[in-house]
Amino acid sequence: MELDRISRLQQSFGILGESDQIREIVETIDQVAGTNITVLLSGESGTGKEIIANAIHKHSAQKHQPFIKVNCGAIPPGILESELFGHVKGSFTGAIEHRKGYFEAADNGTIFLDEIGEMPLETQVRLLRVLELGEFLPVGGSDARHVDVRVIAATNKDLAVEVDKEKFRKDLYYRIKTITIVMPPLRKRAEDIPKMIDKFALDFANRNNIIFKGFSPTAMNMLKEYGWPGNTRELKNFVESMIVLQKGEVITSAMVEKRLFGERHEATFTPNLPMRTGKSVDQAERELILQQLFMMRREIHEIHDVTVGAMPPMNYPPSPAVQLPGNISTLPPMKHQEEVAEEGEVILGDNTIIHPDKIGHISMEEVERDLIERTLKKFNYKKRQTANALKISERTLYRKIIEYKLKDANV
Repeated sequence: MELDRISRLQQSFGILGESDQIREIVETIDQVAGTNITVLLSGESGTGKEIIANAIHKHSAQKHQPFIKVNCGAIPPGILESELFGHVKGSFTGAIEHRKGYFEAADNGTIFLDEIGEMPLETQVRLLRVLELGEFLPVGGSDARHVDVRVIAATNKDLAVEVDKEKFRKDLYYRIKTITIVMPPLRKRAEDIPKMIDKFALDFANRNNIIFKGFSPTAMNMLKEYGWPGNTRELKNFVESMIVLQKGEVITSAMVEKRLFGERHEATFTPNLPMRTGKSVDQAERELILQQLFMMRREIHEIHDVTVGAMPPMNYPPSPAVQLPGNISTLPPMKHQEEVAEEGEVILGDNTIIHPDKIGHISMEEVERDLIERTLKKFNYKKRQTANALKISERTLYRKIIEYKLKDANV
């Protein structure tokens, strides 16, 4: 009965997924929607924070009132205050008339402040006043305006860290995080991916009168294992593009791989070449690692299939499981191994033996941990050489060492 209730809520909210994280989020929405409490949505870009904000508003007492969406990161800092709170005539050059801001437009309704972490400090002061007193001053004005507005904020930043850096006001942070909903990245809820793909595909195919014959089982497994750095937004765009490009065909793993990685797996990949990605260093590093691990995992699946005789070997050209960057040609075998793997088994760097039946369930975190650990040993735990070899920054390496609790021979 409880699962049926949550399923009905999910359908009403327009939220896809059967993972525990999604069910908890649905429960929270149900609890807070009927109140006027401020809600903070936290999570990576593309995880569906706007969908949650929509669900909260549509199931609130203000559902028939305005729902105003504002992307704080897309509005230049110099005019954000005027956009939010309005201005009076003559308050600045070009202010030729009185203008209402978004807060006045949202009176008696809800305002969704996306990317609130990008809001300038001086604007944060004005926002705090609205939250605490329900009033604000238009830019250039002296008479306070009163509003009754519910605020839902969203961020892809860690606001606690921003507070420590003095880039976000502590008092505002505590005021908006009364109820915090954390949206998990897609890679943390892979079990939801097949259902999401089916929904995206059928909706798009029906809207555009395109025949859709589905994804093959191996293609679906590949999509479940991919890291999806762009999360739900990237998955939806990918599915729609595949339906257009492969009209009337069953979409295979080869088609998926070509679309995700282009021809990279068929050509020599040189990680030393500079590329302009338009992303931060950490984002680019993380995506490179995820792509390498994805290719490694595909090779592990093939080894497993050949070992247990589930399928004949695939006709890929000979290639290493993962192309190691820099000057790592091979990694040294582990010394003093007390365990000996049986035929078809795989040994990780910490001497963990993985049976063939479990190979398909090795997590990317385990593979990444093993790669970093073995590379550290290769270079005698010298951080700079290890980071250079892996083509990641020393900061990223230190973070991974702490995250995976790797032993440091120099400690």
